[in-house]
Order: sequence, then C-alpha cells, then structure tokens
Amino acid sequence: MSERDPAAPPTARPLSGRVVVVDDEPLLLSAVRRMLKTAAFDVQCFGSAAEARDAVLGGEDNVDVVVTDIHMPGMTGIELLEVLHVERPNLPVIIMTGRATVQVAVDAMREGAYDFLVKPFEAQGTVLASVQRAIRYRRLVQRNQDLRRQLAETRRFENIVGGSKAIRDVFDLLKSVAPTVTTVLIVGESGTGKELVARALHDLSPRSERRFVAINCGALTESVLESELFGHVRGAFTGAATNRRGLFEEAAGGTIFLDEVGELTPATQVRLLRVLQEREIRPLGSNDSRPVDIRVLAATHRNLETAVEQGDFRTDLYYRLAVVTIDVPPLRDRVDDIPLLTQHFIDKHSSRLSRPIKSIEPTALARLCGHPWPGNVRELENVIERAVVLGKTNTLGLADLPPAIRSAARSVTIAPGAPLLPLGEAKEAFLYEYLAEALDRANGNIAAAARLAGVDRSNFRRLVKKHDVDGDTHRDQ
Repeated sequence: MSERDPAAPPTARPLSGRVVVVDDEPLLLSAVRRMLKTAAFDVQCFGSAAEARDAVLGGEDNVDVVVTDIHMPGMTGIELLEVLHVERPNLPVIIMTGRATVQVAVDAMREGAYDFLVKPFEAQGTVLASVQRAIRYRRLVQRNQDLRRQLAETRRFENIVGGSKAIRDVFDLLKSVAPTVTTVLIVGESGTGKELVARALHDLSPRSERRFVAINCGALTESVLESELFGHVRGAFTGAATNRRGLFEEAAGGTIFLDEVGELTPATQVRLLRVLQEREIRPLGSNDSRPVDIRVLAATHRNLETAVEQGDFRTDLYYRLAVVTIDVPPLRDRVDDIPLLTQHFIDKHSSRLSRPIKSIEPTALARLCGHPWPGNVRELENVIERAVVLGKTNTLGLADLPPAIRSAARSVTIAPGAPLLPLGEAKEAFLYEYLAEALDRANGNIAAAARLAGVDRSNFRRLVKKHDVDGDTHRDQ
C-alpha cells in the first residue's frame, strides 16, 4: 500500500548507505538483510524497537534509513517512529506491517513515516526500492542543509550571494573601496546585481547611517531628470510652484547611486561633471550654487569607453566616474553560485508567498546550471519565484521550471564551474535526461522510445515510472 511508485526489481541501480531494520520475525529480518546486503547497503538488524532506538540515538547521526515493523513486543514501530521523528527529524523511517488498515497507514504517515509497506510484499524488490527512494530523499535534505549553511557564510554584503572566485574578487574590491569617498563606476550586464553592489558599498562605508538614494538615469526625460537630481526654484519652469530640493541635496552626507549613467544626455553630463569637480550643485532656475557632501556611485550596462570613442559620452566625465571600476560578472561566469542563489531565492519567495517549498531536486538544479542565463541573476530569481508559486510539493522539480529551460537541448556534459554531483546522483540525473530525451524524440510514444534506447517496452516503461520522468504525454502505441 505504498503511496509512491511501484517497486523496482532488485536489479535496479543501488545507492550506498546505512540501513537499520527492525522486526521480531527472524525469517523476514534475515530476508530483508540479505536483499539489502546484496544491493551494497550496510545493514544492522534488531529484533526489538527499543534495541534499534538505543543503537540509532546512542551513536553518531550516520544512519540513512530505518525500516521497522509496527507490531512487536514492548515498544511498537509507531512509538519508535515518534521518538526518531523528534530526535532525528531528517531520518526517513519506513513502516512495514502485516496487519494493514487505512487507519494504521494514516496514523503512520501523520507521525512522519516516509513510506508504508504491507507484508507480504507485492514484489521482490519492494523494500529495496523504498529504501533507495528514502536515501535519495535524505541526501536531498542534507544537500539543502549544506546550501543553507553556505548561504549563512556568504551573506556578508546585503543580499549578494555567492562563493565563486568571480564574486569573491568583487567582495575583495568592495572591502577595499567601501571605507573611502572615492567615486566608483559599477559595470556589468543587465540583471547582474549592480545596485546590490552599490548598496553594499554604502552599507560598508562610514556613511552607512545616512541616506542611500538611487535613480535610474535612463528612465526619465532630460528635464525631469535634471529637476530630480539638482532640484529647482519656484518659477523655474511651468508647474514649478515651489522650491524643491534635488536628490543630491536629499542624500547630503550619504550616497547617491546613478544607475544607467550611460544614458545621460550631453547637457546633463555637463551638469554632473560640475558636481564631481566642484562638489556643488545649482538648482534649475537659480543663480546660486550650493555645496554638497556626497559620495557618487554610478552604474551602466554600456561600454562607456566605446561610447567615449564614438562621441556619445564625455571623456572627462568618464574619468571622473571611473576612479575605481567594479565589474560585476554575468551569471554564466559564476555557474557554481547557481545552487546558492537558487536556495536563497527559494527561501526568500517561499517565505514571502507563504509557500511550503524547501529545496530543489538535483536534476532540476543541473538544468539550471546548464542554462546560459542571458538575463543573469534577475532572470534566475524570476524563474525560481515562478516555480515557488506553481510548485505542488515541497521540492521543486523539472516540471516546475519554465518550458524554455525544461525542454532545452539536453547534454550529458558538465557545465564549466557547475557543482559536481555525487556519482550516484549524477548517474540518476543522466538516466533521467536520457529517458526524457528518448521520449521527446519519439513524441511521447513509449514503444518507439524503447526501440531508440534498445530495450524492451516493459523495461523502458518501468524505468520511466521509477525515475518519475514527466514527459508531456506517454503513449504505449
């Protein structure tokens, strides 16, 4: 009466791990031990729940799965489950019983059982298949916990997440430049997180207690932008009924961030150059200049050196802005940060949207690591937010990713910089990709896909079911 996939035969690829088996029937205990040993598991057997409890809780947390009968003299399997669920909450417990009822199954699942098996077992490999699934689940939970620990260690600069060499170089430059008043030009493609870098520079500086003011220079017309930046006096233009301070004055003592500075018109470039040279501003319509104590940070996705050569950007302004340049790398150059970023966005949006998503399956994560990400970190965040909204379980899978990523050309190669999965999981990811590709090429026809793969139809169908390959439609004919 398992709620998961039907059992795979004992020839299915095993995983390594330590399994504790508990049953008061010596013959069944011996049979299960022999089956799991043959599949290369390290197996410990106990005739009572109390012995198993003491063994599991008395040593290190190195047991991967517990398989226990329910009805035994003394402590029951459900009581053992309750204790382990409290003391080892990430330890999967598989319940078996020869007296199955709906209520017993419901009670076991409510107490946190990973799976519920009925004796005698439906197929020879029922226990083995359940144990393999449980170990994959435990490894996924452990990887999720590792990612959270890494996230805690890397969140040193606001929400800039990562541990790759490319982003560590940015962190090092941030720490050197932040304590100064030097003007900084932040360059990088759209979506790489240039404003996060600017905020980090402000937060790590002596000006962190004062205001951080950001404005997108490419989003406003010249007249509106100049009024926003420099302010105006009453009567400066139609509609200017009162004096108004600009953002340079609003951010006095703090930091102003000029995003997309490469979009400034020539006239506004001249006014900005005066601010950088003289440290003073002149509101629109005024004859008087006012001193400002301000740190200027600027960002652009354009190549300003090329813009200077083409006459679109002033040379003197470029050199005033680019005293120090920080180049934020695109996501394709920091692939090994994708797992950390993915977990960060899962946590962020699950909390914000009150969703139960906790982690992502290795196969789906591998697909994310292989995507080129033209929209960079912003695109990745949008993908994860969408997946969190649409996800139907607490773990994101391939089916939760957008079609463009889910159906991208498959490859068995490892993207440069991508995290290296454990060998067993890498094999599993490859097999999933192989089966899905075969189904795609056969337009969902299982018989045709089996012929392409060189296996008989029943074995191919079993593999598709076992590995939960969710192609669009599967047809036998």
